Amino acid sequence: MERQVEEERLDPEQLLAKWKKNEQSLRSGRLKVFFGYAAGVGKTYAMLKEAHEQQAEGKNVLIGYVEPHARPETQTLVNGLPTLSTKTYEYKGIQINEFDVDAALKEKPDIILVDELAHTNAIGARNRKRYQDIEELLKAGIDVYTTVNVQHIESLNDVVEQVTGIHISETVPDTFFETSSLKVVDIETDELLDRLKQGKIYHSENARKAMANFFTSDNLTLLRGLAIRKASDHINTTNQQETQKSTGIHSKLLTIIDEKNPDMTKKCLRWTARLAQALGAEWIALEILEDTSEHTESENSKLATKLGGEVVTLESDNQRETIIQYVKMRGVTDLVMGKIIKRSRFLRLYRPDLEDELVAFIPDVDIHLVPYQSSKYLLNKYATKKKNLKSIFTWQDFYMTCGLLTVATILSEFGSYFHIGDQNLILIYILFVLLVARLTTGYLWAALASIASVLMFNWFFVEPLYSLTVYKQGYPVTLIFMLLVALLVSNLMMQIKKQAFYAMKREHQLEILYELNKKYLVTHDQKEILATTAEYLSNMLDREVVLYGEEELKNPTGAPIKGPLRSLEELAVANWVFVNQKEAGYGTDTLMGAKALYLPVLSNGVTLAVIGIEKSKEDPITDEIITFIELISTQLSLAIEQNNLTLERQQILFENEKERMRGNLLRAISHDLRTPLTGISGSVETVLDDHEATKLPEETKRKLLVGIKEDADWLIRMVENLLSITRINEETMKVAKSKEAAEEVVSSAIQRIKKSYPESEISVTLPDEFILVPMDSILIEQVLFNLMENAIRHSNCHSPIFVSVTATAKEVTFEVADQGKGLTGEQIKLLFDGMSKQNTPVDSKSGMGIGLSIVKTIIMAHDGTLNAGNRPQGGAVFTFTLPLERKEQK
Repeated sequence: MERQVEEERLDPEQLLAKWKKNEQSLRSGRLKVFFGYAAGVGKTYAMLKEAHEQQAEGKNVLIGYVEPHARPETQTLVNGLPTLSTKTYEYKGIQINEFDVDAALKEKPDIILVDELAHTNAIGARNRKRYQDIEELLKAGIDVYTTVNVQHIESLNDVVEQVTGIHISETVPDTFFETSSLKVVDIETDELLDRLKQGKIYHSENARKAMANFFTSDNLTLLRGLAIRKASDHINTTNQQETQKSTGIHSKLLTIIDEKNPDMTKKCLRWTARLAQALGAEWIALEILEDTSEHTESENSKLATKLGGEVVTLESDNQRETIIQYVKMRGVTDLVMGKIIKRSRFLRLYRPDLEDELVAFIPDVDIHLVPYQSSKYLLNKYATKKKNLKSIFTWQDFYMTCGLLTVATILSEFGSYFHIGDQNLILIYILFVLLVARLTTGYLWAALASIASVLMFNWFFVEPLYSLTVYKQGYPVTLIFMLLVALLVSNLMMQIKKQAFYAMKREHQLEILYELNKKYLVTHDQKEILATTAEYLSNMLDREVVLYGEEELKNPTGAPIKGPLRSLEELAVANWVFVNQKEAGYGTDTLMGAKALYLPVLSNGVTLAVIGIEKSKEDPITDEIITFIELISTQLSLAIEQNNLTLERQQILFENEKERMRGNLLRAISHDLRTPLTGISGSVETVLDDHEATKLPEETKRKLLVGIKEDADWLIRMVENLLSITRINEETMKVAKSKEAAEEVVSSAIQRIKKSYPESEISVTLPDEFILVPMDSILIEQVLFNLMENAIRHSNCHSPIFVSVTATAKEVTFEVADQGKGLTGEQIKLLFDGMSKQNTPVDSKSGMGIGLSIVKTIIMAHDGTLNAGNRPQGGAVFTFTLPLERKEQK
């Protein structure tokens, strides 16, 4: 045994290599950015030179893509490194060579070089931007070297445009650089211009154009300053974050997204991003919408995400109160918002500036105003989609408004006939204005009904009748107040309607969450949880929704193809989302041709599942849908985690039970081996000591030899018992069952017991019908043998042993009884606990102590039950049952 353990022991070097391999697979790759202020400063050259140094140190270095510059020094360095083949795409008849990210992932070098970080990939590539390709490489644990210029940093985009007058469309999110290391490649601006003139950067014609536009001395000087400042902020961010952790002093920034002024909001977001990076602070971009049901993710929300902000979208019709409550709830220290310089004084009288109101209500928060020069004097430049006339005017609302005002006029005619007073007529009209506001959509009809009610009251009930002229003293004031009250009341009604609508939507969402949670409580595995969630989401969104678990995504070829989202192509997209933990598919920059939007379900940095939402041109995926899906994802991740914890707990209990059974078995073996071996040893020693002086009688010798044979036979039978345990699966503690005839198993067991105990008398009772029982016949035969032998040893051979088999609709019962002295109460209680709680064993060699432990193990593996007791007429009885229906193995 000791030699076998030595052979199976793993080599320490193998263990260390395995651990290193596992650690390599878990860690993310490191990103090194060679950072400059303009093309031609030497970023690519510096990157290649460092790559050669890493190769000399033994690293596996590979060039993924280097921009084909016509520069001899750079080309020399490229030739000295292995290069990955590019992937060709065709666009409008032009062949475009791009970086092949799939080939790079397959090669998986230690370091890969990918030039031009801000590059936009050709149409047809998996990712829209090259930095997204690099994210995949980093996720796979590959270190990446890349290059980028300062003008491509998203947070500096507006500053660069202001400085150079040129808009840069290719940008890289600031979040991409959070964990990277920057290496600034810098030369003097005069030296750069000299290189440009000599044609070392661009050809002569292109060089002249560049010097006339972008490459001016002033522009380059300002860009160089921006690059140095950006690198400095990047270096200081980590130190500032550590200081904040140690001191507990931190800042939290909040930027207001104004959908009516998107250009102003972009400026605010970039300004906040630069401030947050300089301070090392977290920041939030808050978007407040009156209705999210038809709103898709805005460009400013995407920009805020790229800049590293947390985007929060709230649904409310009171912007001021929502901002105040959210600032207090999140502990915001600094509020950033735009300030339009040219704003009408009339509008300020009608609606005060939001920032002035916020200063009064949240005086403890610093408010930063970013000035913005609007191209319009009045606030009528909306980038958001204006509602068209069809969405505002509907014939149903028109007929409803006209009908209600007509009914109001008829009732007022009756009231005027009965002289109920003009003030009551006014109340009738106001009441029907409320009904218009309640039964129609939008503020338009309530406002029109308010105006029309005043005109109709004046026309029909104010003298002179059927004229809008008013002669009666005081009536003009009455009509004005009537209009104001009608407008105010209708406005309040519309707000109440909107709040009731929001409350109803939230209640509906809570009902779905409640129903889902109830379903989760009765689910038994992850597959059932995913199927339940997909069914609820599909019914709610009225479109196909699929949820992929880890097993289905790891084996996509074996997945069933059911519906448009179950094809192997869609499974490949979902698998990408699972691995990279990012959304992809329809509406994103990755795998845009997919038929659905795929979102990962994450928990503690681990992907648990992937949700796929089918695209629809008629019903786009709005912010409301995304927000609700994220809410469902949180509940789903909790349900999956809970299910996993339950399975782990069951596995722990199962392992503990296995260990307890193993311990009991070993204790029984150690005890039961000692008795027969001691007898054999003593008998053999007595026979060996036999000599002429003390000659043993032949009868005594025979008795000793018979005792040795009996003990040896007993040991053989015990070994057979131990070997029978090996038929039980160690992982599941179950056995391979097949339908066997109960009659034949009992007959085989009796034949075996007769060979060992030929003088024993066995009485068998079997049912009349033929019974097939799911079992391992060899193990059940061993159980019957052990129980019969135990009965024989506790009684005498002249006393019959009773074996009976009875059947019900669900189980078969086997019973073995004797007519011996029976079992004591303590023996019945401790019979199947092994030796753990007994000072004196229930049965040693004379009672097969290990036999009963094995019996219990075999019956448990068959999902059966085992019981012991005493017969009323005397003697012990052992009963075990086997189910007739095979249980599903999990």
